[in-house]
Amino acid sequence: MVTCREHLVETQPSDMDKEKCTPVRESGKYQQIIAAVTINLAAFAYGTMVGWTSPMTPQLQSDNPPVGVEPMSDEGASWLGGSLCVGGLLGTPLFGMMAEKFGRKTAGYLVAMPYGICWLVTIFAQDQSYLFVARFFAGIGGAGAILVVPLYVGEIASNDIRGMLGSLLVFFINIGILLTYVLGTLLSFRVFAICASVIPMVYLGAFIFMPESPTYLVRCERMSEAGRSLLWLRGGEREVVDKELAFLSSMAKESIVSQQKVGFKDLFKTRRTIKGVIIAFGLLGGQQLSGIFAIMSYSATIFKAAGSSLSPDMAAIIVGAIQVFGSNISTAMMERAGRRLLILISCAGMSVCLFTLGFFSYFQNHGYEVTAFSWIPVAALSAYVIVYSLGMGPVPFVVASEVFSPEIAGLANSVSMEFLWILAFLVLKFFPTISALVGIYGCFFIFGGFTALTFVFTWIFVPETKGRSVDSILQELDGNSKLRDRAKYITTEESSKTGSSSAPPTQV
Repeated sequence: MVTCREHLVETQPSDMDKEKCTPVRESGKYQQIIAAVTINLAAFAYGTMVGWTSPMTPQLQSDNPPVGVEPMSDEGASWLGGSLCVGGLLGTPLFGMMAEKFGRKTAGYLVAMPYGICWLVTIFAQDQSYLFVARFFAGIGGAGAILVVPLYVGEIASNDIRGMLGSLLVFFINIGILLTYVLGTLLSFRVFAICASVIPMVYLGAFIFMPESPTYLVRCERMSEAGRSLLWLRGGEREVVDKELAFLSSMAKESIVSQQKVGFKDLFKTRRTIKGVIIAFGLLGGQQLSGIFAIMSYSATIFKAAGSSLSPDMAAIIVGAIQVFGSNISTAMMERAGRRLLILISCAGMSVCLFTLGFFSYFQNHGYEVTAFSWIPVAALSAYVIVYSLGMGPVPFVVASEVFSPEIAGLANSVSMEFLWILAFLVLKFFPTISALVGIYGCFFIFGGFTALTFVFTWIFVPETKGRSVDSILQELDGNSKLRDRAKYITTEESSKTGSSSAPPTQV
């Protein structure tokens, strides 16, 4: 077993192992932050599309709608979200293929195309069918952003800031949602669409100047381009670039040697893979069945139906701001508290908030005097958003990427994302319909029940993955905890020797 402060490599000692353990100063943080922020403008643009339904649905259902001559029905409103998810189902495999075949940067360019089409169709919409088409393209672009952004960021970032840069995805989506809540109340329907259409153009113009992923370039044997990319990303530190380039080359060769064709049936061949699929599906499914997508998309409508003392738009803005705050502190909490604990805390808090909203709405709907408690919807939904942002928002994506072996991870993550989009479609499509059948309080009770089940699922099935190598996690999924315990012991022992208080080592 070879260990070092920077890495935990579970192999026999060799010359290459000694080279990997040589301390290398991380460089170029400023350049990496610029690149990560630039590509996350795609996530920001997607956030504006996610939040669009909250301020615009009441306008479309008014007596004088901005599109068409008749108010949009509840069924039509449900398709505003449903069309986005259908686009996401198509966009996930499409952008997955493009990222592998044409590169991360080219796939990043192409994300802007469906965004532009979405806003152009919205601007020139003549009837409601135009809006469904626009939302479909928004979903395609959103799926591309959710897939390409973390892939690109993970491959350009140094070990010491990879977690922080990875958390920008959810943060920028939430910023986009909040901006839409604010501007959606100030601007007209078409003026807002015109302003929002500028964001993809700014993203595309800025991303042109960013380098391609060096990992992808090495895999394609474009070594000179990979060297130039790394030289910029590592701040011109030639020693750092040479060592990282040699390491990426060795990893690429090992990948080619071990490469084999992977099919859908391989997801169910081994115990570890089956457990990984169960964990990924359980957490991502629990995330969507907690109702977050529906609640954020229809937050203005929810507050109006709940009889809040605040205007629906103002309540939605408050919730959006709190969501930005929660996502901003989630990264630090994730590295300190651990993935599993954060999910448990998040699910417990969300369940309490959802049941509170359910009981308030029930009493209000059945004629009880609740005027003195009209602050409850805002308080409960705000707390719900905070605990969601701390745990169930970012953590399922992190854990889902840690419970699969490298050779199966690409397929497994694509299938997991398809599953997420299917559930998001079902929740968004049927939320207005179910709300009309059982009342909004019934929806809150249903979401609260699913969130409670996710708590139980996490308690039973989900291991703690913080500070552990992928191999030790897979060993535990196979039912072997010896390697996990040994890895944790060495990590602790090495930290005590060096006196370091930095983040746990990462497997290479």
